[in-house]
This record gives sequence, structure tokens and C-alpha cells, in this order.
Amino acid sequence: MAGSREDFSAWMAACGVRAEQALARLLPAQDTEPRTLHGAMRYAVLGGGKRVRPMLTYAAGEACAASGAGSEVALDAAAAAVELIHAYSLVHDDMPCMDDDVLRRGRPTVHVEFGQATALLVGDALQALAFEALAGMPIAPGLTVQAVQVLSTAAGSLGMAGGQAIDLASVGKPLNRDELEAMHRLKTGALLRAGAALGGIVVGASSVQRAALDGYAQAVGLAFQVVDDILDVTADSARLGKTAGKDAAADKPTYVSILGLDEARTLAEQLRQAAHEAIAPLGAGGARLAALADFIVLRDR
Repeated sequence: MAGSREDFSAWMAACGVRAEQALARLLPAQDTEPRTLHGAMRYAVLGGGKRVRPMLTYAAGEACAASGAGSEVALDAAAAAVELIHAYSLVHDDMPCMDDDVLRRGRPTVHVEFGQATALLVGDALQALAFEALAGMPIAPGLTVQAVQVLSTAAGSLGMAGGQAIDLASVGKPLNRDELEAMHRLKTGALLRAGAALGGIVVGASSVQRAALDGYAQAVGLAFQVVDDILDVTADSARLGKTAGKDAAADKPTYVSILGLDEARTLAEQLRQAAHEAIAPLGAGGARLAALADFIVLRDR
């Protein structure tokens, strides 16, 4: 049974605290040499962000009946790992050679605060730390291998990095809807999909459960980007925590530029419904995932 909106808000807040604590434990202390690098890593990761990817991991683990010694510890490691990959991607995306942005999560971007060379190393180190976290999970070795494979594929040239490459090559070029969707299933969707998959892997989900999670995450991953595109034109920088209107200024193709605002909102709603339908096989266990899909899509309202 789905809980109230207040219950879900409390769960989200608890997940945020849990993920923050897991990340803080994993990251080297700021007074550990090299201090500048470690301070910049903590700056890039802690104290901000919606933590949607860790929430997907926790909700997926809950939906698939997480149980057994070590599963909670492993869920923390998996949730932290996917967020570390996300954080590294933001550090690199904001650099002058990519999106050249100066604001992230309401404060100066890492390269502005620490310099470009340190920002580059921060991304490199966060990516390595993500896989160190997965390697240390107290679960069956075969499941650890699966987790590493899922996250590495999601982060690589057939996932997030490949999507970013397509995005950079598409500036100022007309893309049709199918081409835009293919790009965002890689750039944004792959890592969100991995977040849900990791939750299922860590708790030993069945093949039926994993298939339900994957269908759900594919819909949610695309919906997340559609709503991001909507917010880029409807919200201000203070609400976003990053520079508003950046995509339009850079002449990037978006769902709003291709479909228009109303049709983009219609698509987001269709994807929300598809996410709900995908997790029907999970029964009541999928209530958190359903509420999370609602949160992702309805955050533009």
C-alpha cells in the first residue's frame, strides 16, 4: 500500500541522510594528503543534490525484499557508487571544455572554486572510488561482478559518456525526436537505470523483479530528462541550483525545442504512467518506486 505524501517526503529525507552518510564515510578525509584534492572531492559530492539515483537504489532494494546479512551495507555502497559517478560527471560537464558553467547546486562549480586541473582529477578520483565501493560490498562475488558490469557500462561510451559525446556533437544541429531520445537514454537515462538495477542486484532480485525494475527505470530515466528540459525554460537559477536557460543559450536540442512545452509535459506524464505499469509485477513492494516516479515527473509543477 502506498503511504501518504508526508510518509514519502520523510522517506526521501531519510534516504538523503543515509546516502550523505555513506558518501561521507567513503570519501577520504579533507585533512588526508593530498588535501586540496580530497577537499575538492568532498565539495563536489557532499551537501547538495536531490540524490535521485541513490533513492532509486534504495527503493529498488526495498521493492525486491532486501534481506540477509550485509544487504543494507551493500545497498549503501551501491547507492554511493552510482552517486559518485553522477557527481564526477557533473564536475567534468561543468568544465570550460564541456558546458562551461559556473554554478552547480547553488554554489560555484568545482573548476571555478579549485581550478581546472584539480577539477579534472576530482572526476577521475570519484570514478575510481565508485568501483572501489562496489568491490567492497559484502555480497556474493558473482553479484559484485554483475554490479560492476552494470555501472561500468552505464558510465562508459555505450552509456553516459557516449551520450555526452553525442550531446556535444549536436549543438546547433537539428535532431528529430528519435535521435534526441537515443541521446538522452545514454546521457541521463543509463545512470538512472543503473541505480535501479544495482538495488535489485544487491538484494538478489529474481529475473521477473529485475525485468520490472528495468522497464520502470527506462521510463523514469527518460522522464527525468524531459522534465529537466522543461525546467530549463520554466524555472529560475535559484530554484534549479544551476544556470537557467543554458540549453537554449547554447542552441542545444531539447524536448521543449522539438516538441514544445505542452507536448513535452504530455510526454513526461505518459512516461510516468509507463513507469507505474512496469512495476505492477512488484505489487505493493513497488510503492516507493511509484512515488519516486511521481516526484521526478511532477517536480515541474
